[in-house]
Amino acid sequence: MTESDPNDPVAVALELERLRGTLEAGFARVDGSLALLVQRSDQTDKQLADHEARLDELERSRWPLASIAALTATAGLGFAMWEIVSR
Repeated sequence: MTESDPNDPVAVALELERLRGTLEAGFARVDGSLALLVQRSDQTDKQLADHEARLDELERSRWPLASIAALTATAGLGFAMWEIVSR
């Protein structure tokens, strides 16, 4: 094996080309990872929006139940009082 001169322009060019290839591969890997993270973030946003819509629907449908329960309790109390008073 022969040792190459570190100042040899051909050796420098070859080493720079190797570094360039390594950087390109690294950037491609990072770019792929970022694309995957963006896709997962979009899916999470859609899922969160779906859960919010479902929760809003449950809250809206639950509101009349409390009113109906209060009216039924008031009516029951009214009937009980009417029965007590009518004796």
